[in-house]
Amino acid sequence: MSQKIENQLMLALETPQEVRERTEDLDTGFDPASGTWELIVKYNGSLDALPGMVRVEPLIAGYAILTVPEALVEAAGANPQIEYVEKPKNFYFIQEGPSARACIAGVTARDPFLSGQGVLVAVIDSGIAYQRSEFRKEDGTTRILYFWDQTITPDGIAQDIVESGLSGQFQGFRETRPPGPPRGFFKGVEFDADWINETLALPMEAERWERMPTIDVSGHGTAVAGIAAASRTTSYQGVAPEADLLIVKLGGDNGDLTGYSKTTEILRAVTYCVKKAQELERPLVINLSFGNTYGAHDGSTLLERFLDNAAEIGRCVICVGSGNEGNSSGHVAGKLTGKRMIDLAIAGFERHLSVQLWKYYGDQFRILLRAPGGTTASLMPERQDTSGGGYALRVEDARILVYFGEPTPYSASQEIYLELLPQEPGTFLQEGIWRFLLEPVRIVTGAFSFYLPSAVTRNRGTGFLEPTPERTLTIPGSASKVITVGAYDPAFEAYADFSGRGYGMTNVLGERVGYGIAKPDLVAPGVGILAPDVLGGYSYQTGTSFSTPIVSGSAALLMEWGIIRGKDPYLYGEKIKAYLRGSAQSIRGETIYPNEKVGFGSVCASESIP
Repeated sequence: MSQKIENQLMLALETPQEVRERTEDLDTGFDPASGTWELIVKYNGSLDALPGMVRVEPLIAGYAILTVPEALVEAAGANPQIEYVEKPKNFYFIQEGPSARACIAGVTARDPFLSGQGVLVAVIDSGIAYQRSEFRKEDGTTRILYFWDQTITPDGIAQDIVESGLSGQFQGFRETRPPGPPRGFFKGVEFDADWINETLALPMEAERWERMPTIDVSGHGTAVAGIAAASRTTSYQGVAPEADLLIVKLGGDNGDLTGYSKTTEILRAVTYCVKKAQELERPLVINLSFGNTYGAHDGSTLLERFLDNAAEIGRCVICVGSGNEGNSSGHVAGKLTGKRMIDLAIAGFERHLSVQLWKYYGDQFRILLRAPGGTTASLMPERQDTSGGGYALRVEDARILVYFGEPTPYSASQEIYLELLPQEPGTFLQEGIWRFLLEPVRIVTGAFSFYLPSAVTRNRGTGFLEPTPERTLTIPGSASKVITVGAYDPAFEAYADFSGRGYGMTNVLGERVGYGIAKPDLVAPGVGILAPDVLGGYSYQTGTSFSTPIVSGSAALLMEWGIIRGKDPYLYGEKIKAYLRGSAQSIRGETIYPNEKVGFGSVCASESIP
């Protein structure tokens, strides 16, 4: 087993493709047509020594995306310049107009009359209804400087349009499309402001659609962009109404409200935005309103480490939602001192389910799994050195894939990864209570955490019977140098129970962690938020997807005051975080700050300026 290749990828390589396809997660990143994997690597030096069949896409800060034939994955990982390899993960929009309770009007409607002017706000999401007046200037021209649609296929039509059956309407786009993707990227089309303005000037809607066949199918990106930065051209106004926009429509399945994209598409998007800001010599706020639950939740995934690096390039701030897993019953944690039973309910019609167990590597304990029918199987190898590796076993009508990981160069934790599948393809997992029994053998810390996939991928009723709501923030919300945003309900001025929790002065085990890594950093209104929709009107949205752009817009106001107006040329990065934390307001029912639910409190832009 290669210690430079993550556990989930190693299990995927050891699992037959026909089984992988039934799990969805294990197959993410694999292209069956070409037999290749799309992989994320952290590297140093040069990757020129990789075989010619490996395509290398350099990003920033020592990260790259490789496209590798499956037979060469382990050989590529063995390259001495490569430090670590991960497969892509699916990320989900975290949804369930700006509020006066965010103290926005105090700096926009009166002195110093901030508007975000001169600052770039990047919305990496499901696209945007670019033609809406909220994204135009008073003269009708666009506020979008660049719009990269990653979903454009090689024949020039966006994938979600192909799937909708509308592609026949856009034959002319193949002849008139812009000349390919942005420099350094392999897919998609970049529209600049001139192209968008020329499109907006066309008299017929059919002509505009043919020239720019891009659709925000879910409306998620349009709502997020509107909350962060809608113009003053209507009665509705975003937080930073004069900020310039960078828009990236992520690749992936954006055809419904829980649309997902892969890690690799997010890495490309962040790299693109950071490079654009450097090229334009402008301060940048990046909004990421999505997440997933895979990882140790300690900032150790390559995506989180990448964002920590990206946040230090140029004058940059990255705002990330804490997710909506707070009340989803997808997490159990504790400290093992004696036998412990963890009950997991699996609802009907569940096609498969993955379970992560994270523990201290030095702890040794037996793990027994009891199926609803009473059959019990040991998941822990008889040897207790837990040196890593995977295997499969049958428990009643289920096939269980088990993988024992090792600590990585970036995490001291050990992962035990389970994939539960029905034995027969096309059937479902056995409904009922599945019980994990943990029996101590040698305990040093006893700390453990179970995680299930995101609630949007599970059937209602699938979850732990006695869940732990703490440390349910989604990844990449546990990255250190991003601003992690939770949600509160402005109607009750209280924490919204769906909002992903982190850790305040103590973690889930009661251990002190200190102010520096408290998560979330703060909260913003996230229930019943009015936002533009793709139908030309407005609708109410709920979720940390929509609290995050309130903070992104607030950060843009601060950067305008500090950098653009010259009050503080160093007002970016961790300094923005410090100012927003320092001015956060108290939330009803919360007495200790920072805490795992609301961090340092609710955002207040008008109090953030020194």
